[in-house]
Order: sequence, then C-alpha cells, then structure tokens
Amino acid sequence: MTKKFEIEKLVQLARLSLSDDEKAQLEGDLLSILGYIDKLETLDTSNIEPTSQALSVHNVFREDELTEKVSGEECLQLAPAHYKDHYEAPKII
Repeated sequence: MTKKFEIEKLVQLARLSLSDDEKAQLEGDLLSILGYIDKLETLDTSNIEPTSQALSVHNVFREDELTEKVSGEECLQLAPAHYKDHYEAPKII
C-alpha cells in the first residue's frame, strides 16, 4: 500500500492536493500504521474470548415509571393545535 502509485491513488480518491513532501510524509505515516498493525498480529489471542464491545456494557435502558396516567384526550388538549383525534403541525417544505 505504500508504493508511490498507490499513494497517488489514495490522494486522488481523497481528493487531496498534496505537495511531494506531504505525500512522502503520508507514505511514512502509513508505513508506521501498518507496522503497528503487524506488531499487533504477533500477539497471542488464543485464550481471549471474542467480544463485540471493548468495555463491559450493562443494560442502559430503564423501566419507565409513570406517576399518573394521562388519557389521549387530555394529551390532545395540551397540544397547541389538533383536529378531531389528530395533532396538527405546520407544513414544512
């Protein structure tokens, strides 16, 4: 991925306008990133259980606690505008 023509292709796909020095720096950065990925591939992960989350995530949902029930008619009365059993909203275009 770090050949000169591939750097040119990446610059073109990203629609960047880079000088030759900037392209050389980008190539060095990509080599550094790929080197780090190669280092990660050497780790022994055979005893590590696959997961979809990096952190332990607990159920973030809660049960709604209703203190009093409001009927549909009362909700309609609270709306700024309504017609029959429907809320009215301004037309947005």
